[in-house]
This record gives sequence, structure tokens and C-alpha cells, in this order.
Amino acid sequence: MRNRKIILPALAIAALSAVYAVAQPSKNVIDEVAWVVGDEAIFRSDIEEMYQQLRSEGEVLPGDPYCVLPERIAVEKLYLHQAKIDTIEVPESSVNSNVDQRINYFIANLGSKEKVEEYFRKSLPQLRESLREFTRNNYTISEVQKELTKDIKATPNEVRKFFDALPADSIPYVPLQVETQIITLNPNVPRQEVEDVKARLRDYADRVNRGEADFSTLAIMYSEDGSFMQGGELGFHGRGEWVPEFSNVAFNLSDPKKVSRIVETEYGYHIIQLIEKRGDQANVRHILLTPKVSSKDLKDATSRLDSIRKEIIGGAIPFDEGARFISQDKDTRNNRGIMMNQNNGSSRFQMEELPPQIAARVEKMNVGDISEAFVMKDPKRNKDIAVIVRLTNRIEGHRANLSDDYHMLKEIYENHKKQEVLREWVEKKIKDTYVRIEDGWNNCDFRYSGWVK
Repeated sequence: MRNRKIILPALAIAALSAVYAVAQPSKNVIDEVAWVVGDEAIFRSDIEEMYQQLRSEGEVLPGDPYCVLPERIAVEKLYLHQAKIDTIEVPESSVNSNVDQRINYFIANLGSKEKVEEYFRKSLPQLRESLREFTRNNYTISEVQKELTKDIKATPNEVRKFFDALPADSIPYVPLQVETQIITLNPNVPRQEVEDVKARLRDYADRVNRGEADFSTLAIMYSEDGSFMQGGELGFHGRGEWVPEFSNVAFNLSDPKKVSRIVETEYGYHIIQLIEKRGDQANVRHILLTPKVSSKDLKDATSRLDSIRKEIIGGAIPFDEGARFISQDKDTRNNRGIMMNQNNGSSRFQMEELPPQIAARVEKMNVGDISEAFVMKDPKRNKDIAVIVRLTNRIEGHRANLSDDYHMLKEIYENHKKQEVLREWVEKKIKDTYVRIEDGWNNCDFRYSGWVK
């Protein structure tokens, strides 16, 4: 079944093209079929829409967009067809989160929601739906590619041979990297502020339970979590995918018409409403409110950290011990305060990979220096915290070598092998699939061979 050709008769293609042209609203340029891959057509409007979207995101295309983009769409269709065969699905929560980020990016760069709608010639709900499909397809394709390349693991000998074969001018340049430790303190939150937040959440819950308000509407209006744009909906998750306090309450809900008690987590205070359970997964809505801290509370936290810094510099407390027993950053306190780079799993960061407030301090520090306390926004929990940072290592920019940059070279080699596997797969798939490129669209230097037979 994997090698079965997908064939669409020529008469059906012509009919599809004619029906589509009639069904489209009047345009300056009549829509046309550019490519056909299997039983799916690629229209000029598909290509134009992708081109506009990529331009809005600042992507520079490597060549003529009317050659690059239809081929890109065609390759996507090959991967998506394979995903159907392999029954690959992606979590809607991941899709929704990515769409939110894109829309917020558009609004920030274009200036307002109205300008976004004007630019894309779509209402925000229409744009959201287009982006959902676009994002879902990207996630799906990524999962297919992971499955196709999952067995690629490089040995040290292979990495060494790969590195030795690189021409001198092809050895990658490694920018400045740093390694850091941090200690953080959360400012004290006034009790009255906490009580005010809880009172608001109790009011929302009572209104929903009495049938006077819709939970999703209240989430859109008041929730401080990124899911507010979906009415607080988080999508299906397993018990271990949420923090324990949230998960324990969410999975114990049984009545979709009722709202949970108030739940405290590291992110703030929540109320939760069950949408649906499927086996060991649940989909819920929530409203998150975070108590606000005053400038005085932040000043008190930084003053305390400055005192701790003086004790560390004076030798009374090792930095490692301060991180373990004082720091309130759960991601680093059990690792001697060492910050880990989520992009590559190492302790090394290029400057642009660090939170901006930390990068600004580290840039001016010498190895062993400890910064004065400062306030930064916790990127995971979206709240202000007080921080001191220690620069433990600085690796100046250099040409890669096996002793210092083995993990990076291993990743480069494995990515190279993965691209070879994916290219072979795509070109084999092209041979097994009906492809038709209309006149005017086939005079291109395509990335993959086999399109034009």
C-alpha cells in the first residue's frame, strides 16, 4: 500500500479546474491549476497565499517563488499522504499555541488587529482557521520526517570521518558561547492581592455554575494564559503533561457543567472546566489569574539577593549551595543553578539564546563574576522575579574542533544524514505518484528530480 500510485484521470482534473474557477469569487486574475499531485490540485491562489504569508514572516526564498513554492506544496502533499497511511495525528493544543504566537507576531509587527485583517484580506477568525491548517500540516510533516529518520544515530568514528573530510573553508564557525548559573527569588505577594484574585475566580465560577455566564467567554475576557484566545481550552493532554496540582484536579472532574475549586500552581491561580475525557487523556478549559506584585515587593527581593551575593563573594556561601537551598527556580536549583539550553540539551548558550535581561549582564562580565541583583520576566511563568547570575565559562568564537564542539558536529552530521534519507524518500515517492505540472509552471530548476517526466 505504501508504494501504490495515486492516480487522478485527466478528465477529472479538467473538471475540477473548471468547477473551482466557477466557484471562486471574481478576481483580477482567474484562479488556475498549476500542479496536480496524486488526486489533489495546487492552485495559483494556494501559491499566492503561501507567498504572502512567508513574506509577512520575513522568510527569504532561495529562488523564484513561483518555482520554489509549488514544489514545496507538492512535497508537503507527499508527506501528508504518508501521514494518512501511518495514521499520524498532532495534538490540537500544540497547534493552537503556535497559531496564537503567529497572530500575536502579526499584530505586533503590523500594529493592530484591524491592520492584520486588512493585510491578509481576512477576518481574524478566518485567518486563525487558515493558520490552524497550515500549522497542523507543518506539525504532521515534522512527525512523518521524525519517523523516517528515527534510526539515524552517529558514532564517534562517523563524526570524526565527517569532520576530517570537511574542507577547511567549510568547517563551521562557532560564535561566542557562555555557561551560567542563576539564583532566583520570587517577590512576596501581598495577602490581600491573593485574596482579591481568589475572589474574582470564585465569582467567575459561581456565575458559570448558576448558568449566568459562559466559561469560554470569561476566559477570553479575563484569563492571563495564552489559551485565552481559545476560550481557555488546552486540548487533549495526558495526566503527566500538566503540573501535578493542575492535573490532579483536572482529571478528577466529571461534570462538564461545573467548575472546579480554585487551584494554585507555580503559574498562579486557576479554575478549570472539563470538556471531554478520552481514555487516559482529558481536554479542559481554564482561567488563570496571577497576583500582581508591587515595585516595593520587587525591591525587597532584589535587596535580599544582593545580600546573598555579598555572602557568596565573601566566601560565606558557595554559589552552588545558594542555588540549592535559596533559589526558587525549580529548573536549576537541583543542578547547582546551572542553566541548560533547551535547544541543544547542553549548558552552552549563544548570547541570543539567553533571556535578554541575562544576556545584557553576562555580555559585560568576566568569568567568575556575579551580577548585582536585577528584575526579569520569567519566560516560562510570565511573572517578575529577582535574579543574580554568575558567568562560569566563556568560549570565544572559533572554528569548530572535535574536542570542544563534538556534540555540535555530531548534530550537523546527523542532520546531513537525515536530509539524505528524506531526499531519497521524496524522490522515490515522486516516482510512485501521479504528477502533472501545467505549462508555464514547469520551466524551473527544481530541488528534487523526477517531477517532469
